[in-house]
Amino acid sequence: MPLFQKILQTIGPLLLTGVLFGQSSQALAQLKITTTTGMIADLVQNIAQDKAEVQALMGVGVDPHLYKATQGDIRKLARADIIFYNGLHLEGKMQSIFDKMARTQTVVAVTESIPENNLIRYDQLHDPHVWFDVTLWQLVAQKVAKTLIEKDPKNAAVYQRNLELYQTKLAELHTWVQTEMAKVPLPKRLLITAHDAFGYFGRTYGLEVTGLQGISTAGEFGLQDIKQLKDLIVKRGIEAVFVESSVSPKFIESLVKGVQAEGRSLQIGGELYSDALGPKDSSAADYLGMVRHNVNTIRAGLLGKGNQNE
Repeated sequence: MPLFQKILQTIGPLLLTGVLFGQSSQALAQLKITTTTGMIADLVQNIAQDKAEVQALMGVGVDPHLYKATQGDIRKLARADIIFYNGLHLEGKMQSIFDKMARTQTVVAVTESIPENNLIRYDQLHDPHVWFDVTLWQLVAQKVAKTLIEKDPKNAAVYQRNLELYQTKLAELHTWVQTEMAKVPLPKRLLITAHDAFGYFGRTYGLEVTGLQGISTAGEFGLQDIKQLKDLIVKRGIEAVFVESSVSPKFIESLVKGVQAEGRSLQIGGELYSDALGPKDSSAADYLGMVRHNVNTIRAGLLGKGNQNE
């Protein structure tokens, strides 16, 4: 048999397999990255662009505090070249999985790049919702880029360029949030939600923040907590409270009804995206859009203008 025919006979099935499954050499060379939340996946995709195949385990409306990994999730994690997760106990029920996989894979808690003195601490736990301070998310972006460069040094220039472009967008977003929140008079800057997800947002952009539950939706609250919130709402003349996309609205709705039953005016100012991005066809489908949606909704609600986000 001629040499050419022997070579074709050997590599032919491989070429055919690639055609049948649509696997180009570029696709095969891509990093396979699995993240926990959609916010992290969006950040990684902005920096990696076409150099990686990125997937998030948690979709729209999913609460990461209560999320339990499925067997399908375990398989996705096991196949990944890099696993990015938030850390700070956001994915509390998955930590043991990350610890085990870190023995043989690249597993990165993106918040480990944030200095201790920049974190908010409640009792023995840190607040994990760092993405609500855009400047902290910029630190996370640097951590992601550093990891990509270490894992795939031949594309270092691409990752660095994409990081710089995205950092510019984040800097512009931070300035915009400051401007929009400044439009709300100081006495009205009280943000009440289902759980304390907006602590970093409040600290950075000048709002007092409180929630029915603590920093985790696994926390509990009682009648005394509701009474204290009602008293605070009445005292400050607050016109709106907010529900969250990943948390049941029933407790906030009951708070509103309780205040209204006492002859006071209180409305639900709109839905905020706290622990998950919005649907793919919404303005909150990516991180930049999610922040803008939340800021527009909060500003309008606190000013008593209703949700003017769209």
